[in-house]
Amino acid sequence: MRAEFPILSQQVNGHPLSYLDNGATTQKPQRVIDTLRRYYESDNANIHRGLHSLSERATRDCDKARETIRSFINASDQREIIFVRGTTEALNLVAQSYARPRLQADDEILITTLEHHSNIVPWQLVCRQTGAKLRVAPIHDSGELDLEALKGMLGPRTRVVALTHVSNALGTVNPVADIIEMARAQGAITVLDGAQAVAHGAIDVQDLNCDFYAFSGHKVYGPTGIGVLFGRKCLLEEMEPWQGGGDMIRTVSFEESTWNELPYRFEAGTPNIAGIIGLGAAIEFMASIDMDAVVAHEKDLLAYATEALDGLSNIRIIGTARHKAGILSFVMDGVHPHDIGTIADQHGVAIRAGHHCAMPLMKRYRVPATSRASLALYNDRKDIDALVTSLQKTKEIFRL
Repeated sequence: MRAEFPILSQQVNGHPLSYLDNGATTQKPQRVIDTLRRYYESDNANIHRGLHSLSERATRDCDKARETIRSFINASDQREIIFVRGTTEALNLVAQSYARPRLQADDEILITTLEHHSNIVPWQLVCRQTGAKLRVAPIHDSGELDLEALKGMLGPRTRVVALTHVSNALGTVNPVADIIEMARAQGAITVLDGAQAVAHGAIDVQDLNCDFYAFSGHKVYGPTGIGVLFGRKCLLEEMEPWQGGGDMIRTVSFEESTWNELPYRFEAGTPNIAGIIGLGAAIEFMASIDMDAVVAHEKDLLAYATEALDGLSNIRIIGTARHKAGILSFVMDGVHPHDIGTIADQHGVAIRAGHHCAMPLMKRYRVPATSRASLALYNDRKDIDALVTSLQKTKEIFRL
């Protein structure tokens, strides 16, 4: 698959590129790049309102992308697929359009210690606006959720359970199906942050039985600035629009306005047309791959990387859950993660260094930041070997 991604053929600082920052963004296969170029060269026009050929072609391709995504995550209806800028906007949409009008003082929203800031801050805002309370389920030292504690925190005041499917900072794969069942037994709706999950295994929203599922295009080999919110149709139909403007309306007068049908009610203004079409191409690419093979490949690579880092002194892996996706966070005693990242880059290795938009989780582990290597289907053992070489060089420089 590596040959499908032209950016990976380059050298960085005199070394072959080993791109291990896929948790931040994935690279794009040639077919996605070609699709974006073709749209801008041949079909660039606004959608839905034009009667000319360019608009009709662009509209057709956007509609096709929506159906491709619906099929990929097995939503029951195209109207359940809402295009947004990314996971962050999707979660804010649910918080403001679904939760805010329904929550009252002392209602509860339950999240977990593993959350990305995008699944913390929107709920904090809603709590300020409504008087609801934000509760946080703890984790074990391994990075696994404390399911007994979470179950004990669910109660008759729980209205929303929002959690990550896969932790972006640790790689922990949460048992979301079990948690959804627990939440449903209490009458709570469930919101899943799927940003780190969609590229690493098959997603079936009907099988999960979740109410909302959000993910970003750029983390599933698609363009930036585009994402998807899946919402159960019966819930979306009850929700008021979050943003007003063109295409989300049916009628407008100075006295009142009425709303368009789903999904357009939540897609105000000119959308990221190229992004939608490019995401459709990325999902077609994903659908053409044996996802079981991807899972097996990344599992093997994660085991190889874990063993390699375990063999280095002064390095401690943060997050050792039994079920992990291809994310490896670690710290090196006496060396700041930014220095590790800088030296890795000198060896052509791209990793992430920082708090990974998970500051409360870093606080839980009493570290300011970690270094993070995150895997994709185009990575191989040579990438891990290059990372290890850069870490050995780091130890030499810092005389460890």
